[in-house]
Amino acid sequence: MTVIAVPRVRRVPVALGACLLSFAAFWCAQRAAHVSMIDLMVYRAEGETVRTGGDLYALRTTEAHLPTTYPPFAALLFTPLTLLDTASMRTLATAGNLALLVVFVALSLRLAGHARVESVWWVSAAAVWCEPVWTTLRYGQINLLLAVLVLWDLSRRPAHRWAGVGIGIAAAVKLTPALFALFLLVTGLVEYLRRDSGGPWLRHARRAAAAFTGATLLAAAALPYDSWRFWTRMVFEAGRVGLVEDTANQSLRGVLARLLHTTEPGAWWAATAAVAGALGLTLAVAAELRGRRAWAVIACAVTALLISPVSWSHHWVWCVPMLLLLATTSRPAALCTAPAFFSYALWWVPHGPGRLELHQTGTELTLSALYVAAGLAFLALTGLRLSRTTQAVANE
Repeated sequence: MTVIAVPRVRRVPVALGACLLSFAAFWCAQRAAHVSMIDLMVYRAEGETVRTGGDLYALRTTEAHLPTTYPPFAALLFTPLTLLDTASMRTLATAGNLALLVVFVALSLRLAGHARVESVWWVSAAAVWCEPVWTTLRYGQINLLLAVLVLWDLSRRPAHRWAGVGIGIAAAVKLTPALFALFLLVTGLVEYLRRDSGGPWLRHARRAAAAFTGATLLAAAALPYDSWRFWTRMVFEAGRVGLVEDTANQSLRGVLARLLHTTEPGAWWAATAAVAGALGLTLAVAAELRGRRAWAVIACAVTALLISPVSWSHHWVWCVPMLLLLATTSRPAALCTAPAFFSYALWWVPHGPGRLELHQTGTELTLSALYVAAGLAFLALTGLRLSRTTQAVANE
């Protein structure tokens, strides 16, 4: 059998062509599925409410009567959507998310130490079909934008004048990325206590806090009433986001709700989230201090997804850098993890009206906990690799 080698000069055009073909097929599949892009419609309604001076957190829009759940700064950013008709908005949002996916893949490959141009196109061609990315584009979500802001920030030199801005802006739009600022702060404090030299991480964390504060104060100046309501009341009402036991809720709280057959896991979730948060952040800090930036960043992202009250399946776009990192360091682990995100298995279980998730069987509970299981397995693997590194250093 003769193997035909593709000259290096042709690899990039071939990979680009494959990516464009995959994206075109994806676009056709989304249109054939008559996707509603319902979250994008909510964003547009939020922007319209800001323009007309309405009550942002009294808003209920679309046929599902969805509320506003993001901080007021996000609504300010959504106001340009009101300048477009619905068809144009959906087209631009899909094209924009596909472009963001390519940037996200490029940053993820750089993080994993594998930044070939052709790899960006090949990975993007495949990544668009994983469930978190598919669902992000299906709903018109902003997950890829937030992830790009965070990775763009963490791929820059800590001393760079813009370092921290990406994380701060992302946290001002949606609170979950704030854990990355905490990760930088704790890393800096630990290094300061050990060697009196935690400056780079502490400066990075301060800039992130400054960017978050600036964006939040801007929103407060433009929307004082809505800002007051959000930060004194709405931020504590996790139930506004959706049903905790929903199959799409791939957080520890969602898994516990389904496992315990209850709509409120209460103390069980609080204790589990506290332990997972502490362990996950510890692993992220330890990896960062050992020069394992990729493991640290993804461990922090996974921890944020696990401990958040609600982490919808489309929030798990962080599976892309996770799988890329595993593919470059432990291919068996990557092969075992990939089916969780590419199989759409969490949707094989009964779900929908009637709160069917509260009556799942053992097999169904397993399928509807795949993302959480993958996240916990990644943290366990991170801990194992760090312990082996420590042991190897001790034996030298």
